[in-house]
Amino acid sequence: MIRVLVVDDDFMVAKVHSGYVERTDGFSVVGVAHTGAEALRATRDLRPDLVLLDIYLPDMDGIAVLRELRADPATVDTDVVVITAARDVDTIRSAMRGGALHYLIKPFSHSALRDQLRHFGSLHEKLNRLSRASVAGQRDVDDVFGARPPAAGTLPKGLTLQTADLVRQALQDHPDGLSATECAQVTELSRPSSRRYLEHFAATGNAEVRLRYGGTGRPERQYHWRQ
Repeated sequence: MIRVLVVDDDFMVAKVHSGYVERTDGFSVVGVAHTGAEALRATRDLRPDLVLLDIYLPDMDGIAVLRELRADPATVDTDVVVITAARDVDTIRSAMRGGALHYLIKPFSHSALRDQLRHFGSLHEKLNRLSRASVAGQRDVDDVFGARPPAAGTLPKGLTLQTADLVRQALQDHPDGLSATECAQVTELSRPSSRRYLEHFAATGNAEVRLRYGGTGRPERQYHWRQ
């Protein structure tokens, strides 16, 4: 279970975002903070894996909180995703340079946050796997840093990198292959959406399609990730 601290000055917004987190499999809210000081204290005390950090806080801005988290040996390893209404480029640049993993602009939907949480979960698992190895190859490093995209080339319009990574992970976790219906069940996506990503992987050569024959009716397309 990945432990999350939600930081937002608005009590109702914090409650909504906490609900989004709790509805995402594998994630749990361990605390909520409404000021910068509370965020720093809660991060030190609770040691969450991830902080969802607002920028507009009553006592200090989120960028200052982010910098303090990075400067403190007790919290330097805690990951941060910024969630804010701030759209100015300076703030976005400061968040990126401060070490934020991502930047979500309010208001956002449950699915938008869910995609980011799942992306973080995938990254968390990759780093855990690397920590069990004595050395890492370039392919492993590229996978963690995102230098190797989940599919070759630019994703078609309407497809997102985070969801593509989710479908890719599902295929890699099921070496016997998945149909579009099975992939939709695993990823909690709709069947048409799952099929679009699966067909994209097949078209780019990342996945192989095999026909699964049943007792009656048309054979079902089964997708296998190419190792």
